[in-house]
Amino acid sequence: MFLFTNENNSHSLKILISAELSNTPVKIEIVSAEDQRFQFPQRLPVLHTDHGDKIFSSNIASNFLFRPPLNLAQKVDVWIFWDGTKLQPALVELSRKMDEFPVLKKLLSELELALDGKDFIVEEMLTVADVCLWGTLFPVFTDENLCNRVLTDQPNIKRWWRKLNDRQEWKAAQEKFKLKRGLPALQSVSASCWYPEYSSILPSPERKKKQSNSLENNFAEDHSEVCYVNWNKPLESRQKLKKPSKPIIPVPNERNILITSALPYVNNVPHLGNIIGCVLSADVFARYCRFRSYNTLFISGTDEYGTATETKAIEEGLTPQQICDKYFALHSEVYDWFNISFDHFGRTTSHEQIKVAQEIFLNCHKNGFTSTSAMDQLLCEKCNRYLADRFVEGTCPGCKYEDARGDQCDGCGHLINAVDLINPRCKLCQNAPIVKQSQQLFLELPKVQDRLKKWVEETCDGWSSIARVITKAWLKEGLKPRCITRDLKWGVPVPLEGFEGKVFYVWFDAPIGYMSMTKSYSEEWLRWWKPSSDAKVTLYQFMAKDNVPFHSIMFPATLFAAGGNYTLINHLMATEYLNYENGKFSKSRGVGVFGNDAKDTGIPSDIFRFYLLYIRPESQDTNFSWADLAMKNNTELLNNLGNFILRSLAFAEKFLNSEVPSVVLDSEEQKLLGYISLELKGYISSLEKGHLRDGIKYILNISRHGNHYMQSLKAWVLIKGDEKDKLKAASGIGLLCNVVCLISSLLQPYMPTVVDTVAKQMNVSVDIFTITEHFQPYLRPGHKIGKPLPLFTKIEQHTVDALKAQYAGKQ
Repeated sequence: MFLFTNENNSHSLKILISAELSNTPVKIEIVSAEDQRFQFPQRLPVLHTDHGDKIFSSNIASNFLFRPPLNLAQKVDVWIFWDGTKLQPALVELSRKMDEFPVLKKLLSELELALDGKDFIVEEMLTVADVCLWGTLFPVFTDENLCNRVLTDQPNIKRWWRKLNDRQEWKAAQEKFKLKRGLPALQSVSASCWYPEYSSILPSPERKKKQSNSLENNFAEDHSEVCYVNWNKPLESRQKLKKPSKPIIPVPNERNILITSALPYVNNVPHLGNIIGCVLSADVFARYCRFRSYNTLFISGTDEYGTATETKAIEEGLTPQQICDKYFALHSEVYDWFNISFDHFGRTTSHEQIKVAQEIFLNCHKNGFTSTSAMDQLLCEKCNRYLADRFVEGTCPGCKYEDARGDQCDGCGHLINAVDLINPRCKLCQNAPIVKQSQQLFLELPKVQDRLKKWVEETCDGWSSIARVITKAWLKEGLKPRCITRDLKWGVPVPLEGFEGKVFYVWFDAPIGYMSMTKSYSEEWLRWWKPSSDAKVTLYQFMAKDNVPFHSIMFPATLFAAGGNYTLINHLMATEYLNYENGKFSKSRGVGVFGNDAKDTGIPSDIFRFYLLYIRPESQDTNFSWADLAMKNNTELLNNLGNFILRSLAFAEKFLNSEVPSVVLDSEEQKLLGYISLELKGYISSLEKGHLRDGIKYILNISRHGNHYMQSLKAWVLIKGDEKDKLKAASGIGLLCNVVCLISSLLQPYMPTVVDTVAKQMNVSVDIFTITEHFQPYLRPGHKIGKPLPLFTKIEQHTVDALKAQYAGKQ
C-alpha cells in the first residue's frame, strides 16, 4: 500500500499507526498539496490500497487498516464520525482564526467525560477511535502554547493522549514520518483538506451546497465510477468456479493452500468452544479459498494416542482401540452435522502415522538433535504404572491451579514436567506416587532455537496476535530440551534399541498427523509437504491458544531437526477461549452445549455456525449466550438478511413474472454499487487475513445497504405508475437480485445450507457464487427465478429459557 501525503500532515500519522497495529506494510510518498492528482476531492493524505482503491479520508483509511471488533464497531463508528464532522473542522477553523476556542472547548469537554476513569475511548479497548482522535489532537499537544490555551482543564484527555504517545506503534509511526509539530502540522492539514465538511461553526449556504452528506458518501461516490466499469463487463467475464481434479495436489504457478485444523482428542465429544476454535474456523476459510478458486486442501482428523485415550478406556472398561473407534464415529457424526467440508478426515492410529513419525524421529536422531537422559518420573505403586501426562494431576508450580495435568496446566497454559507438580496424585486411584528414574529421549530444542527465532520473526506477521504473543514469550524465556518419550503402551513405538516398550509423547507425534493424514489421502502427499519451487504451498493452521506452543515451537523445531525442507506454517490462526453463559463448558457437570447436543436443540446447524463465527474469540475470550444467539438470529438474520433476500425475490415473483429484468444504473444505483464494492473489498481483505468474524460484518452491511436502497426506491409504488416508473422499479429489483447473489457468494463459507436454499429459490447452481474482487452481474436479463420462501424463523423467548435451563448443568 502507498500513502500520499503533503509535508507535516499529522493526519498521516493516523494511517501509519493503524498500519503498525495491523502489521500492514505502507510506503510513503511526499507530494505537494497542489498536486493535481489530489484536487478532486482536495484531500490529503490519500491511501492507495493493494486492490487499487484510493481512500481520501484518514479516518476511513485508518478504519480500513485497523478494524474494530464486530461488537464494538457501532460505538467506534460514532466516535470516528464525531471526529470527522465536528472535532477536525473545529481545529482547522482554529488554524485560520485563533480565537475560536469556545466551540473547540465544548467538544473537548465531551471527550473528557468519555475518558473519565478509562484508558481508551471505547470500552477499555484500544480501537481505531483512539488512533483517529489522537491524530486529530496531535497539533494541539505538540504546541506548548496552544496546549496551555486550549487544554485548560482536561486531565483525562492529557493522560490518555500521552499514554498512547508512549506506545511503540506511535513511536514507530513518528519515526517513519518525521514532521514539524504544533501549528505547522495544523496548517498542513488545513492546506490539504476542503474543510469544514460538517463544521461545528455553521457554513455559509454556498459552502453548504458543496458539502456531501458524510465521509463515507464521498468515498462511495468517488468509488462508484470504478464500480460502474466493472458492472458493465460482459457476464461471460465473471470468474468461473475452478474445481480441482481428485486427489487434490499442488499445481504449478497457482495459489496452493493447505489448511489444517488442530486434531481434536478422541476421548470425548467436542463442545462448541472446541468446534469454533479449530474445525469450524478452518472450514470457513477452506470454503472461502475454494470459492476464490484457490487450489485448496483441507486436512484434519482425530488425535488418538496418549494418556487421554488410556484413561478414558479404563473409565469405560474398553480397550484404547475400542475407545478410538467409538469416539471417531461420534466426532465424524458431529462434524457432518455442522457441515465441515474436510477433504480428508483421518486418524493418528494408522500405519501411515507410525511410518512417517518414526522416519522423522530417526532423521532428528541421525542429525544429532536428540539426547538421552535419566528422568525422574512419577510411579504409582498401587497401580504399578508410570504416571505420564494425564495419568497424574496436582497443583501447578507456576499459577497454583489445583487440577494441572502432568504435561500442561489448563490454568496458565504452560507445559510442565509431571515431577514438578505440587502434591501430585494418581488420576486412577488418587494415591500419592513415588519418584523413580527412567531413561528417556529428548529433543534438543536449544540447538534449533536461533533458527527457530529467525523463522518466527520472518513469518509471524501472518499469525493471529495471541499466537505471536505466546510464541515470542516462549522464545524469550529460552528453550530447553523437551522429553519426547513416555513409559506407556498406547502410542507410536520408539524405533531405537534400548527404548523398546516406550512410545512417543503424543505432542511429538500428533502434529506429524497432518502429514500422515495427507499421506493417507494421496500417495503424492510429499508434493504438499516437500513442494517443488514452481508449486509453492501456503500452510494455514487453525487452533485454540492452548495448542500454539506445539505448532509454533515443537512441530517446526522437529522439522528443522529432521531436515529436508518441509512445509512450515505460514499462518498460525489461534483463537482465545469461548465460554458458556459466563462460565466454562463441563461435560461431567452437564454445563454447555456439546456437538451432539446442538443437533438435539432443533436449531439448524447454519444458525450455530453463524453465531459461533459472529462471536469467534479472535482477540479475547467471548461468551456463548442463548439470549444473544436468539437476538442475533431474530435481528441480523431474520429482520436484516432474510428480510432483504425475501423482499427482493418476492417482488420479482409477484410483479415481474419471476423474471430478472435489465438493469439501468442511475446515480442512486451507482452510489449503491460504491457502498457495496467498499464492503466487498473489506470482506476480502479480512478473509485473506483469517479475520473471519469481520467477514460477517461486511455481509450484513451489504444487506443493510440493499434494504435502505429498497426503501428509498419504493418499487411497490413505482410499479403502479407510468411506464417510466415501472422501468425504474424493475431495474432496481434487477440490481437487488444480483445483490442477493453477491451476498450468497460471501455467505457461502459461513452458512452453506442456507446458500444452497437461496440457489434453489433463484434457480441457479451454487457454482455461480464465486468470490471475486469486483461486483459484476450474476444473472442474465430474463432469468427465471424459483419460489421465494423465508430462510429463517424466529427463536422465541420460551425456547431460549428452555434451552438455557436444559444445558445449565446438574443442580
